[in-house]
Amino acid sequence: MSDFIVRATAADAQIRVFVAYTKELVEEARSRHNTSPVATAALGRLLTAGAMMGSMLKGEKDILTLKVNGGGPIEGITVTADSKGRVKGYVGNPNVILPANSVGKLDVAGAVGLGFLDVIKDLGMKEPYVGQTVLQTSEIAEDLTYYFATSEQIPSSVGLGVLMNKNNTVAQAGGFIIQLMPFATEEVISKLEENLSQVKSVTSLLDQGYGPLELLDILCKDLHPVVNDQIETCFYCNCSRQRVEKALISIGRDEINEIIADGEDITMNCHFCNTDYVFEIDYLRDLAQKI
Repeated sequence: MSDFIVRATAADAQIRVFVAYTKELVEEARSRHNTSPVATAALGRLLTAGAMMGSMLKGEKDILTLKVNGGGPIEGITVTADSKGRVKGYVGNPNVILPANSVGKLDVAGAVGLGFLDVIKDLGMKEPYVGQTVLQTSEIAEDLTYYFATSEQIPSSVGLGVLMNKNNTVAQAGGFIIQLMPFATEEVISKLEENLSQVKSVTSLLDQGYGPLELLDILCKDLHPVVNDQIETCFYCNCSRQRVEKALISIGRDEINEIIADGEDITMNCHFCNTDYVFEIDYLRDLAQKI
């Protein structure tokens, strides 16, 4: 199954739903950053959420950034997504190792620690929208549920999950975001709450072979879901040697000449995709002359 997001409504548009399957993009992130299992789970959850929240954006050039700034050993998580389902991200410490939590699961909350969630939306205005909330559980899904309720005043339910294989590759990954419209009736709300109470684990359902469409039917049982569209989602970084070179030029000729004087090639790394760009001394000399 390739990665995709289902966008739907239910109960005569009283509910809007996003369901994502993200195994390949989370595995891509794990492979690029060589993350430990708990770091993969934490990053994978935020990547999945970012992909779905990015798909809520209206403009082609709109950009969403999610930052989890906790005091835990993972040293923060940053994810950026666009409206086309493309997402990228990284953690501060990809090598963090922790014992399992009290229920035998990967201790994402322990890795993240206490802190804040920042949601930044660059919608092409003079200033981006910035929302910040205190992390409630540091498990990511509950923190986003709280963010939607407090910062955007949208009653929501967020479910996210990453399941690892014994060889530390990604077995399953996905999630959902369900939001109530202001005109949702009590009857619809009660039925949705009943349905959500039956979903204990996103990854266990994925591991049983359920895809986003089947998850949608479970989440919206008896609420008559209508699929609006499906969009592909993937790990995508727009860095390039040309973009990195522009950043290098921005430090100025004097700084570049100091690098040349050291007599060693330099390597610049993209945090988001962990790609290295090497600039040799001869190339730097030519570059300095052009500035």
